[in-house]
Amino acid sequence: MDALRVLVADDEGLRVMSLKGQLETLGHKVVAEASDGKEAVRLAQELMPDLAILDIKMPGLDGIEAAQMITEARPIPIILLTAYSEKELAERAANANVSAYLMKPVSEQDLLPAIALAVSRFKEFQALHREVDDLRDALETRKLVERAKGILMRRLNLSEEEAFRRMQRRSQNENKKLGEIAQAIITADGML
Repeated sequence: MDALRVLVADDEGLRVMSLKGQLETLGHKVVAEASDGKEAVRLAQELMPDLAILDIKMPGLDGIEAAQMITEARPIPIILLTAYSEKELAERAANANVSAYLMKPVSEQDLLPAIALAVSRFKEFQALHREVDDLRDALETRKLVERAKGILMRRLNLSEEEAFRRMQRRSQNENKKLGEIAQAIITADGML
């Protein structure tokens, strides 16, 4: 695994120092240390780390709320640390798109697979998100193309196949996407 730039947030300074040492031993660089959730959110926005490790129980803004705010601004893998095994906290963490969850005290043997899991889950989630976006775009384009075909069929008395072929030819001749050609036809029809 490549070296990661890590944000660590915990209200106990000794734990931050311990985590920093463990992370550096594993080849990662701690680029920010925070003692509360608000500071963690601010540092994440300023320094753009590759990974955040946040304690759940911190003053002011807890780790779960901070995780939500960090991922809303710029999604990154997040590992939550806790000394509590409460079901409610685990559910909140899952809803906050947290990539991994570790019980304290954290050892290097626990940290290494948790980081690998967090990064892997995050990449899978990002790939799924891109796939959903691509599918949504393809569906929107298909709707536009169907509408544009209908317009050409009605206005020029063409078959569906011929209307589609004309759109394809225009797309190739003008070096534009089929969706752009369809949108131009729909816009022109709206003006006539």
